[in-house]
Amino acid sequence: MNLSALHPNLRVRIAVGFLQRLLDSMVMSFMAIYLAFEYGVAIAGVLVVTVMVLGVVGTLAGGHMSDTSGRRRTLLLGEAGVCLTFALMAVADSPAWHSPAIVYCGYLVNKFAASFAMPANDAMILDVTTPESRKLVYTINYWSINLALAFGALLGGFLYNGHFTLLLALAAGGTVVIAAATFFLIAETRPEEEAGAAAEPRGSILRDFASGYRLVLQDRVFGRLLVAATLFMSIELQLINYIGVRLARDLPEQNLLAIGSWTVQVDGVAMLGILRAENTVLVVALALVAHLVLRRVPDNVRLYAGAGLFTAGYMVLAVSDTGWVLLVAALVLTVGELMDVPVRQALLADMVPAASRTRYMAVYNLNIRVALVVASLCITIGSVLPPWGMAALYGVFGLVIIWQYRAILTTTPAADRAELARA
Repeated sequence: MNLSALHPNLRVRIAVGFLQRLLDSMVMSFMAIYLAFEYGVAIAGVLVVTVMVLGVVGTLAGGHMSDTSGRRRTLLLGEAGVCLTFALMAVADSPAWHSPAIVYCGYLVNKFAASFAMPANDAMILDVTTPESRKLVYTINYWSINLALAFGALLGGFLYNGHFTLLLALAAGGTVVIAAATFFLIAETRPEEEAGAAAEPRGSILRDFASGYRLVLQDRVFGRLLVAATLFMSIELQLINYIGVRLARDLPEQNLLAIGSWTVQVDGVAMLGILRAENTVLVVALALVAHLVLRRVPDNVRLYAGAGLFTAGYMVLAVSDTGWVLLVAALVLTVGELMDVPVRQALLADMVPAASRTRYMAVYNLNIRVALVVASLCITIGSVLPPWGMAALYGVFGLVIIWQYRAILTTTPAADRAELARA
């Protein structure tokens, strides 16, 4: 199968997804830094937590609307909201106005709107793919998103200081293109049977979600994996939260590379962009190599060593002020990530029963939202603890992750996990 054989919606959504991730990485990754400098580190943590909580509400509301009113309408509403709020943030940050409060309000609504559109986008991809084509589609989408994150992080890192208004204006212009593509090129894909079911009386979103969550809580093995995934993601998100703020505030300007009279000089914000780009590029470049090299390594070794290397890398990022040490730490944590994530995904596939897959995966995906809240809280915690204290906290997270993995692997054999999930 090639790109021309894919559903037209997919080709558009892959291109649009690249632009969306580019803009998000270019601007939103630096909002914690912006708020920290405008309001102080402690208050910034609370403000970012509020944004993340509202994002959860947006996801639930968008999922409900996507099921009842269709994917296209949900996408259009969410993307229009993102476009308008980026424009508002650009105007509010301009020298003529300069209102950090309005910038924050725009940020708040922007993340709600982006979260609102996310379930419809994910559902649309499933609607127009077959089991045979999904591997190709998700591979292309994975590469596209990671490349967008790399370019966006670099662009945002080097333009943030002194050009933040320009970044917001570019993001507003880019989302106009995204909304126009959805309006003119995207067709509705909601299945007919789902549309018919939407017309039937249903319970509230919160009641439906609570019922599914209670079912998940009864599966203790799944719960352990959910805890591990949430803490793993909480550590990963430190780079754009506490570690990002620390680098912007504390990292001294320094020469990262010198060749003759040509030098690469970086400050904390530029270093943050480089670290994020390094991680993303290494994941894309080494994913297949890591799979071939590690395929004969036992699962328990990959999980324990992967979590250990990943955590150790972030502990170094929390305390070091030397550019090259930070770059080596990013390499170490990326190797740990590549060792851990594929095995964890295989564990998840083993323990999720086909009959309840949607409910299980919906709850599992909330680990990202919970991790965002935890990572945002770490900004506030970091205003009290010294850098070595934050590194120790990451170490505790890593030990809990390994503990959960050990409990899963030693108490429930792989062959029995699926049976336990079905029980």
